[in-house]
Amino acid sequence: MGKKFKGYRHYALVTGAASGMGRIYCQELALRGYNIILVDINAAGLAQTETVVRETVAASDKVPAEAKDSLRLLSIVQDLSAPDAADRIYETTEAEGCQVEVLVNNAGVMYCQAIDRTSERMLKLIMMVHMNTPLLLCRKYVGAMKERGCGYILNISSLAAWMSWPGIGMYGSTKRFVRDYSRELRIECQRTGVSVTNAYFGAVDTPLIPIKPSLKKLARALTVMISPERAVRRALRATFWRCRGTMPGLLNKVFFPFIVILPDFLLGWIYRMVKDHLMKV
Repeated sequence: MGKKFKGYRHYALVTGAASGMGRIYCQELALRGYNIILVDINAAGLAQTETVVRETVAASDKVPAEAKDSLRLLSIVQDLSAPDAADRIYETTEAEGCQVEVLVNNAGVMYCQAIDRTSERMLKLIMMVHMNTPLLLCRKYVGAMKERGCGYILNISSLAAWMSWPGIGMYGSTKRFVRDYSRELRIECQRTGVSVTNAYFGAVDTPLIPIKPSLKKLARALTVMISPERAVRRALRATFWRCRGTMPGLLNKVFFPFIVILPDFLLGWIYRMVKDHLMKV
């Protein structure tokens, strides 16, 4: 599995844990021997994830039989766009005595729309969920990780962080912020036992990508879009190998040198061609 079974002594905190890739992160980390702190605004989804994680561990031959009943799950219902979200999460985990060894800032918002047609509420939500709360969660937990001499932070950036994609301009801008502060934090954590990894996903086949099913089918056929299970496995492997980043998807790597140098006029033409196909959320 790429990492020795931990024996359910320490915790992994996963935001956006109620569904999608967040749920898969919880399953994979539980199989590695981490207790899980699940954070999301969706209480019903968190309950479902708890059930799925327990069933996954119970059915797995990768977890020693004597350890399976030791798994602890702590669900925190929290709106990650709230200004005090990181404070509330940290206070809860401290009160429960949780030693967080792995922090996965997974929660995200995808909204395909021109900036001038995006509501102020949505603009603020994207910035809080992608920038403010993840940064403050890093600030809350990295100090104790350094003191213990061991910690893993996985921040979810994006292929879009490397260029200004029309129609998802705010998404790309916030993911550039994630990319940049993650690098700074990684350098500051050198020789402390704490690593910071960025995942630069392209398209992952989850409900977060609001495009028509026909376009998803084409993207999967071209291997531009990958499965969430594959994305999670690659991201966690990079995290526990203490890599600075990972970019799953062969075509993403092939096209990357070209997409970062596309001129504005060509990006404008692409946007005009595809904007009517973007789902209005």
